[in-house]
Amino acid sequence: MKRLYPDQPIIGVGAVIICNGKILLEKRKGEPGRGKWTIPGGLVELGESAEQTVMREVAEETNLEVEQPELIDVVNNVIVDENDEIKYHFVIVDYFVKLKGGTLEAADDAAELRWVEFGEVEKYDLTRSFREFFQRNRQELEKFNSCP
Repeated sequence: MKRLYPDQPIIGVGAVIICNGKILLEKRKGEPGRGKWTIPGGLVELGESAEQTVMREVAEETNLEVEQPELIDVVNNVIVDENDEIKYHFVIVDYFVKLKGGTLEAADDAAELRWVEFGEVEKYDLTRSFREFFQRNRQELEKFNSCP
């Protein structure tokens, strides 16, 4: 399935990982959103559940093991080009996850990873969809803690 100018929406996931009042942000290595900050995540593969995807993507991008995905929100990310054609269309299912193990290390589609205090998040160059998600869910997110 092609990401650029797709024939239908593409399903992805995002992982909300929070430890001691800090959220894990990822600087994107690829498009869409290259160089912008968001949460770890990726696309659902054929035959895979969204919950399986979020755990796999976290491992691939951060080297962390997570468990117990809990649905937080669904985000629609539609990007239109200058000709008013749909360039990207993602439906992103965002989950809160608990840390199980691993050592934090940027890999795969993550250019950089950083633990960021809630009060500092919006100072980063965030993807539009993550900024909207964060603003809509911030109060709820502040109650979560992924650390054991």
